[in-house]
Amino acid sequence: MQTALTLEQYETMDPQRCVRDRGVEVIYATPNVATEWRVDTLFSKEPETIEWIAGFQADEVLIDVGANVGIYTIWAAKTRGVRVYAFEPESQNYAVLYKNIVLNQLSKQVVAYCAALTDEAGYSLLHLNQFQAGRSNHSYGEKVDYQLEYRDSEVSQGCVAATLDSLVKTGVVPMPDHIKIDVDGFEHKVLTGSASILADRHLRSVLIEINTNLEQHRKIVTDMRAYGFTYSEEQVARALRTEGPFSGIGNYVFSR
Repeated sequence: MQTALTLEQYETMDPQRCVRDRGVEVIYATPNVATEWRVDTLFSKEPETIEWIAGFQADEVLIDVGANVGIYTIWAAKTRGVRVYAFEPESQNYAVLYKNIVLNQLSKQVVAYCAALTDEAGYSLLHLNQFQAGRSNHSYGEKVDYQLEYRDSEVSQGCVAATLDSLVKTGVVPMPDHIKIDVDGFEHKVLTGSASILADRHLRSVLIEINTNLEQHRKIVTDMRAYGFTYSEEQVARALRTEGPFSGIGNYVFSR
């Protein structure tokens, strides 16, 4: 017969995973199966992201849009010494994200905002795929899935949104050297709200999850070229998923 935990016993439970890289120890909170899976797949889920981060220089600025629980935010800050400004609007993910910041003693190097970045500042609802830390495919302002097709949502959270251009212009965040964008379908809106930053030659690289099934996302490639960015077709071919529900989706690494 299983004995119920007391509140005191429960409070002492604090599941974590530690990943070591060339003498650097990175700690992640893993309160459930979904967050543990993200740590377990750190190197296999998006190897191109790990490779991209490996090229960062200390004290550069990374803006992580759609940070989830901060897997890559923390990795970049801890292993490369970059300053990170992370944006994650979902409440459960944001809580774990900040716990990861504290666990790694990065509160002076990483700042996270519980907010969405998009093409227009304002207030709306964040429609959740699932109310659980580590989950993704939430949508700001519209009840749609990652294919931008209608999807109902049982839980929605109040959410504030901003444009990246306005945040940099007002000094909330500095001009970035690198930007990572993974917002499950609304990447094109984030880019629309970042037009001035994309045009600034200080910005060195942008990693964007692109859904090649969507016209709005195919246009991203054309727009990024117009800003003077290039990308490797070989890198994209390796990153694009070729089967399953996420077929045709993968990270493009743009640089200049």
